[in-house]
Amino acid sequence: MTTRRLFIGSTLAAAGLSASGVAFAAPEVQSERLWLGSAWYPEQWPEDQWAQDLKLMQDHGANVVRIAEFAWSRMEPTEGQYDMSWMVRAVRLAATYGLKTVIGTPTDTPPAWMSQKYPDILRIDESGRAIGHGGRRQFSISSPRYRDFCRTIVTKMAEALGKDPNIIGWQIGNEYTDESYGDDAKQQWAAWLKAKYGTLERLNEVWTTAYWSQTYSSWDQVPLKTSGQQNPGLLLDAKRFITATWVDFQKVQVDALRKLIAPSQFITTNLGGLGWANKFDRFAINRDLDFASWDEYVGSGHLKPDRMGATHDLVRGWKRKNFWVMETQPGYVNWAGVSNMLYPGETRALAWQAVGHGADAVLYWQWRNALNGQETLHGSIIGPDGKPLPIYDEIKQIGSEFAKTSKALAGTVPVSEVAILQSYDSRWAIDYQMHHKDYDQIEVLLGYYRPLKAVLGAVDMSEVRAPLDRYKLVVAPSLNVISEADAQHLTAYVRNGGHLILGPRSGLKDEFNRLHVVRQPGPLAGLLGAQVEQYYTLDETIAVEGGTATIWAEDLTPKAADTEVRLRYGKANGWLDGKAAVVTRMVGQGRITYFGALFDAATTNRLIDAALTESGVTRSFAVPDKVELMTRRAGKRRVHILVNHSREPRQVTLPDVMTDALNGGATTAVTLPPLGVAVLAQS
Repeated sequence: MTTRRLFIGSTLAAAGLSASGVAFAAPEVQSERLWLGSAWYPEQWPEDQWAQDLKLMQDHGANVVRIAEFAWSRMEPTEGQYDMSWMVRAVRLAATYGLKTVIGTPTDTPPAWMSQKYPDILRIDESGRAIGHGGRRQFSISSPRYRDFCRTIVTKMAEALGKDPNIIGWQIGNEYTDESYGDDAKQQWAAWLKAKYGTLERLNEVWTTAYWSQTYSSWDQVPLKTSGQQNPGLLLDAKRFITATWVDFQKVQVDALRKLIAPSQFITTNLGGLGWANKFDRFAINRDLDFASWDEYVGSGHLKPDRMGATHDLVRGWKRKNFWVMETQPGYVNWAGVSNMLYPGETRALAWQAVGHGADAVLYWQWRNALNGQETLHGSIIGPDGKPLPIYDEIKQIGSEFAKTSKALAGTVPVSEVAILQSYDSRWAIDYQMHHKDYDQIEVLLGYYRPLKAVLGAVDMSEVRAPLDRYKLVVAPSLNVISEADAQHLTAYVRNGGHLILGPRSGLKDEFNRLHVVRQPGPLAGLLGAQVEQYYTLDETIAVEGGTATIWAEDLTPKAADTEVRLRYGKANGWLDGKAAVVTRMVGQGRITYFGALFDAATTNRLIDAALTESGVTRSFAVPDKVELMTRRAGKRRVHILVNHSREPRQVTLPDVMTDALNGGATTAVTLPPLGVAVLAQS
């Protein structure tokens, strides 16, 4: 019952109501150095081999190791019988080799005895099937019993290691992924809805359940669904409920740790799904954590700099601070369609790009191949024989470079005058009603991101409600859901001097996933002085002045005398011919602009370039094509990281004399070999 009451308390908070609970102050986490390490599983190997592993880690420049996140059956081999001694020995042995430790809680992989004895802890998928033992993530995040088991094992771990000076932090679980649809989840869903809406009359009103005779007369009639032909309001709330469930599941462990661990030890979790996954709201997941962490994988093929860079920026935006890459591939993975090896030097480029975007740590998965198991063929740093693999020398180079540059990078963060807004509500709303199979929201976002990043050393990603006053330009590529509160926040930003760019589909829906009565951009139409008369999915490419549009286009009509048309359609589909495609308006001290279509890259680049100039954004110094410039700052001190993502050498002329942090000396130009890196300090 304790766990069930705890969950209801969190769901009340998620619904915007008060809930009692103990608040713990998070410790400040400083980027006083760069961390390099890997995931090590001492429980899989004879103890007399541990020192050999740790010596090889020390030799390649590692200063941190992550352990224990899959070791529940070793910690609690039978119910109520705990053995933390092996973990204590591993941590203390690692310390003798200069390695600090991050401890992972093992709650992603419950032991077999638990699955067998307590089947109510097992996850039920949306089809009603119970997920059995043998893999991972077979647990239900909604199960009160499983939460009690999690609280207990985490408490035992914290009692053993919470004050150990060799522990710098804790990772909750591993790559949160799957929710449950069992009886516990359904009961909690009904309670969550009741806490949010108060009455069924209110729920029926905002979901428009008169449509298709969906009207509910009992809370337990409301299905828990996240797919299929369901009411859009229900689907959006189901995603919010799943987010609240994950937050609460996580909080059980966070609270247990905070009571026992040293204030200097951080708490984070490693989010997977290649960064952009949206099973739940990742801004919400990170609010109780000290900083965000994610698992960076390329998979098939090779590094896509713009997409990976934007993903790092999104992760930094979850907490608006530097982050950790808790896992990344040492050359290749085992799960991709083609699990190819990265080029020589590409693993190094991957690491330095992460640092350039705000990572203070890069940890590899995994250190050593297990002899069996589902991921035996995944890339590693040493082989099952305990000897280095070819990638070891490249990671050793990274270790040497991190050590050389840690002082220069200490305390620095990426700082930008431009932010891109990311809204999980809008992502979900569009995905549920795409209207065009090719409307890929990540590609839409990257279409705006590329021309911004090409001329800026940093671009921020932000949630809609975050403070925006320090940004000269804010871009919202697909802000489909705009509540009245969001509209007020964005209106204040514009009136106080900011420039807001809205992409197509903006303001079509309210917070209940209903159509706004005022046509797009809904509650911002008055501010824009224009509205969308009609939207069109396109089965052909159409002309705009100086370019083209595909997939989606909207007919914009100015309503205010001072609303300016910036771009018009050419000969199009008959409906759009000659109509406004981009409009803009000065309001107060700022400006609002609406892009009504998905334009070709050259047109988007031209529009973004004009917006940067108009907004007074300071551009970074120019670099050649396929060279990425990333800047981290601390006061007036700047560190520029250059990565040549091409397979040809590139020459970069610098605007001032800078210190070469990798090679020493002052320089005004650098030559980057293929996949080369430069780290340049400027005071």
